[in-house]
Amino acid sequence: MSLNLELDPLTLRKVFAQHPSGVAALCAELDGEKNGIVASSFTVGVSLEPALVMFAVQKSSNTWPKLRNAGRIGVSVLSERNEGVCAQIASKSGDRFRGIDTYSSEQGALFINDSTLWLETSIYNEVEAGDHWVILMEVHGHRISKHSPQIFHDSRFHSLPVPELV
Repeated sequence: MSLNLELDPLTLRKVFAQHPSGVAALCAELDGEKNGIVASSFTVGVSLEPALVMFAVQKSSNTWPKLRNAGRIGVSVLSERNEGVCAQIASKSGDRFRGIDTYSSEQGALFINDSTLWLETSIYNEVEAGDHWVILMEVHGHRISKHSPQIFHDSRFHSLPVPELV
């Protein structure tokens, strides 16, 4: 077997798209304004003690500098019921939360209703990684649903059946 040694950004984007991932919305309400980003780079189970998850965000993000100042950030792992939410929150203009059913915690974490999983988090550490920041988030609370998760694979959205929860 020989490996393709093309490492240009376009080729790498296609290669990375072969790894199926969940889609998470990371959101907070700051000074009455809803802010959020979506990440297919979200990873759970980084650590159990303390409870840590992580995601990566482009350094060029205009939203991350706002979210970085939030005391708490809501992580909503999107479900098949959240069709269109990812594209809307990721858009560069307009009201990115128009028509999206959300709720906020007392600490300002913002959550998307009908998601698969919700985590209330705060920033634990931020690490520079090339053209991204890797953000470690400490988990302060959680809730799960029985909705099928939305999966991003091969640059398309899919859904999976949900196994019985233990």
